[in-house]
Order: sequence, then structure tokens, then C-alpha cells
Amino acid sequence: MMTEREKMLAGELYAAYDPELVAMRRRARLMMEEYNRTSVTEPERRRAILTELFGKVGPSVEIEPPFYVDYGTHIIADDGLYMNTGCVILDCAEVRIGRQAFFAPYVQILAAHHPVEANARCAGPELASPVTIGNRVWVGGGAIICPGVTIGDDTVIGAGSVVVKDVPSGVVAAGNPCRVIRELKPGSTG
Repeated sequence: MMTEREKMLAGELYAAYDPELVAMRRRARLMMEEYNRTSVTEPERRRAILTELFGKVGPSVEIEPPFYVDYGTHIIADDGLYMNTGCVILDCAEVRIGRQAFFAPYVQILAAHHPVEANARCAGPELASPVTIGNRVWVGGGAIICPGVTIGDDTVIGAGSVVVKDVPSGVVAAGNPCRVIRELKPGSTG
């Protein structure tokens, strides 16, 4: 029989109030409280917290406090990640972030979701779907990246966008729902 965490990571309905998951979220909250109290003058302390919190973190990662996660351990962040203030990652499923990805303030990456049917939703079990963000992606302020989405390499997501479907590589996409506005030429600066 699968544990609730195994169900969560497999994309099946799971009980978020399971003691193991509650303990994992508590651990993450305590680590975020500590991280969010750090100063720009404490890069080693920040690095140590992120290394312990994330499943994997590249050698050069900068995240401006405040910053919020559900678990942290399901986040795989490659080298050169920059997240501005107020970003949120609900990592109930794996969240992969590629090299040199940049996030403006208040971006939300949401792997968590709930059943659409009211009776199933109100019964309590939740769902999660992985999110993948490619290399050299720029995400504008206040954008929301929804569960199960993949954003391709070298793509720009406009501020305030709601990304509900996959976005290909090498494009500028924006809106609610987010859609491709134009393709970028290889090697262009936008």
C-alpha cells in the first residue's frame, strides 16, 4: 500500500493531513521563517538553509525573502536561479527549475490542485501535478504557473499571466490564460 506522500508524488488523490506530510510542511515552515529573517549580508546562511530545504539546489542560487514553499524537498533548482521577493512554490509534486531562470516579484508556482467536482473536493483529498520550467526562462511579476505545466527553454512569461497549459521553447507568452504572443529568434535578446 502506498503512503500518502507516495500518492501525492504519483499524482493520485492523497490526504494532506497525513502525519508525515504535516511534519514535512512544519519543517519547511520553520526553515522558511529562518530564511526570511536572514539579511543580504548572510549569503552563507541563506545558502545553507536552501541546501537543506530543497531537494537539489545549484551552486549559485539567489532568492529574495520573503519566500514560501509547501515542502521544499520536491524542488529541484539548477544553477543561476534568481527569485525576487514574495515568490511562492507549492511543491506537492516535483517542481524542476532550469539554469538561469529568473522570477520577478510575487510569482506563484503551484503544483497543488483539488478535484473539480464539489463532493470530491469537500471530502478533503488533494491532488498534485509536477511543474517543469526550462533553462533561461524569465517569468514576469505576479505570474501564476499552474499544476502540470511545462515551460520550454528561453521563454518569457509576461507579468500577471496565468499559465494553464504548456508553453513551448523560445517564445514570449502572456495573458489569462497565457498564450504565445510571438516567437523569439534563436540568440535574440527579445
